[in-house]
Parts: sequence; C-alpha cells; structure tokens
Amino acid sequence: MNRPWWSESSRPLPVEGGLKARSTRGAIGQTWWSGRFIAVLESIIVGGRLERGRNYARRGQVISLDVGPGMVSALVQGSRFQPYRVRVGLTAFGKPEWARLERALAESAWYSAKLLAGEMPEDIEEVFGQLGLTLFPASSAELAMECSCPDWQVPCKHIAAVFYLLAETFDDDPFAILAWRGRDREELLASLHALRAAMSSPAAPGAEAGPGSAPGPGSAPGAGAVTGAGAVTGAGAVTGAGAVTGAGAVAGPPAGVPLADCLGSYFTMPAPLPVTRPAATSSAALLAQLPEVHIVVRGHPLTELLHPAYLAFGEQPGVLAEPSGPSAEPSGPSAEPSGPSGEPDGGDP
Repeated sequence: MNRPWWSESSRPLPVEGGLKARSTRGAIGQTWWSGRFIAVLESIIVGGRLERGRNYARRGQVISLDVGPGMVSALVQGSRFQPYRVRVGLTAFGKPEWARLERALAESAWYSAKLLAGEMPEDIEEVFGQLGLTLFPASSAELAMECSCPDWQVPCKHIAAVFYLLAETFDDDPFAILAWRGRDREELLASLHALRAAMSSPAAPGAEAGPGSAPGPGSAPGAGAVTGAGAVTGAGAVTGAGAVTGAGAVAGPPAGVPLADCLGSYFTMPAPLPVTRPAATSSAALLAQLPEVHIVVRGHPLTELLHPAYLAFGEQPGVLAEPSGPSAEPSGPSAEPSGPSGEPDGGDP
C-alpha cells in the first residue's frame, strides 16, 4: 500500500521527561469537567487519529503544554527530529463579560464557596448560559487548531495528544479552563472576595466615619461620633445601618461574615465548652446499686448495717457521721445492734 508523502513511516522519537497521561488504559480524565472537554474532542476526531493521539499522550510524546488566555500552546515530538508546534485557540472573554460572570458567581454562596475551595461547581455552565456564554467549546467551529506537521487533516494525532493531556491538566486545576477563557485563578478569586465583601456589608445611607465627622440630625457631639440616621459612634466605629445613639438607641442588624470567607474556621469551636459536673448524690447510693445480698447479721440485712459507714465516707475527711436510728452500725466488736424495740436482739449470729 502506498503511503501519503506526509505519513510518518517510523515510530515517534522517544522523549526524555515528556508529559505522560496518568491513565494507562481506558478513559482519560477523571472529573466531570475534563470529561466534558474529552466529549468535545471525541466528537470532532474520528478514526485512527484519535487512538494514535491517545497513544502519544500515554507515551510522553508531548514535550511542553502551556495554557493562556485564548490559546493553548504545545510541542509534540513525532518521528522527525524537529518537534511539531501545536496551537489550539478558543475565544477569551473580555472584561465586560467577566465582570458580569464574576458578579453572577459572587451572588451565590454555593458557587463562591466551591470556587474558593478550588473546585468546579457542577452546574457552573448554567451561569455562563444565563449570560449567553459558554464555558466549554460546543463544537470544532469554536476552536482554532493548528499543527506544523505535514498532515493536511486537522485535527491530527498531535493535536489529539494535546487535547488528552489538556483534559488531565483540567483534572489537576479546574481554573485552567477559566484561564483559557481569559481569567486566571488569582484574579478571579480576588474579584470574588471583593464582591462578596461588598455585598455582605453595604454602606449605610448617609453614613460617615472617622474622627472629626460632623454630627447628624439630632445628634450629640462626641469623639468623632456621628449620630442620627446611618450613625457612626466612637472613632469611626459603625453601629449599624440607620443606627441612632443616645437614650432609646436601636442598633441596626450586624453584618454577617460571608460563608466563603470563613470556610477555614467554620467548624472550629468558637468558645470552650463549659465543664459540667454530675449531680451530687449520697455516697450511700452505691449500696442501692448492689444486687440483692442475702446476708443477715443478728437479724439485720448487711446493706442496712453498712449504710451509716457509706454515709460517713461521703463527709469531710476525718469526720465520721454518728450512727443513729434503728439501722446504726455497732460501735465496737462487743456491741449488740438494737432491734426495733431498742433491746438487744437475741437472734442467731
């Protein structure tokens, strides 16, 4: 069979330290977002190029891979000495689009918390769709693919290898998808922090802060205090929206800390738990927990005779309770316990 002039007739040259796909068999990409990207790849590449591209990715034929706003650049080693240059372009959103996206994401504590935790919310595509935008390319028409190899068909196996490794890059860092669309991780998280902070503590109407502020209507002067509507008391301390100081003052609702800003300490105990002690009980209550004892001493049950001693154990050291009552313990070895009538009991020992 005659091969095309551009066909690589030998195996690709081995690469030392090339980028290898972690997956050695089966599907490449472990997360839902990398799976979405692989689905786009497999919908536009058919035939042997897809399989050969997967083999290239697993053999480590990709020398380098860089993701930037609107462009992925890579070097792929084929059978020729000079590596092939691969570029995959995707439209990066401009500042107006990202401003709308960041506000939409910041308005949801769920999206903000997931992104700030380094995760990609599963329904984040809905946010893009509501604004008329797409996170992932829907078809090959949205991608500008280019390879310096002589293969005239695009995408070729070198581009396919880059796509597979790009999917695993998205597994490791989902923010790389957003970086491809024009917003890197640091810039996005900083914007979300700022927007969440602004939404959680809006400025009170007419509020002023700082020493030397002028008093509001009906206010009393103080050290930098502003009273009345939108009051600020003390040296620039805000009492709440619409707070009024003085007699009968009512403080406005305190501003809560956004969940996204306190994830690190959310499950931390805010204060030590109080130390509780069991309710005080009589030391003789231990006798009540004993099983039934069938021992009688001179007509009295053993537990009845031990009761005064257990009461004495619970008192201060060195102080023993005086036996009293018909159940009093014998005072000495020759003492006889009293019976119900107060006379010595003549029962059997």
